[in-house]
Amino acid sequence: MPVHIMRRSELLSFLRAHKLCVESSIAPDGGPQAAVVGYGVSDELELVFDTLGTSRKMANLRRDPRIAVVVGWEDQTLQVEGLADEPGPDELPRLKAVYLAAFPDGVERERWPHITYVRVRPRWARYSDFRPGGQVVEFDQAALRGERD
Repeated sequence: MPVHIMRRSELLSFLRAHKLCVESSIAPDGGPQAAVVGYGVSDELELVFDTLGTSRKMANLRRDPRIAVVVGWEDQTLQVEGLADEPGPDELPRLKAVYLAAFPDGVERERWPHITYVRVRPRWARYSDFRPGGQVVEFDQAALRGERD
């Protein structure tokens, strides 16, 4: 039986089919801190979510930008590891549009004091399909950047 290798475009479709992920970052004591967040994903495979810039989660990400997210819960999951940052003024409008396309109610949160946007740039991803005949596919940085499809 031929092995199907997931293409980058299929990875992007999987991410866009979901709206929530479990985000895990590193707390000051070195342990994990997790939260469920809603996200959007750009054509460049950047995950974007909003949060309060004054939150403990944001303080942790500013101190240590390593982040992991898990998307999907049943027979298919995607684990993404990467680095988080706050987009600069040149990139923020594009990334806000990506997020607001996925979560139109995010416009309401823009009025909150200290709302900020976080971008996750994947460095590694692993897709697992636990259905009969399913597959496990790992993606490295080159594949995630579209250098290999």
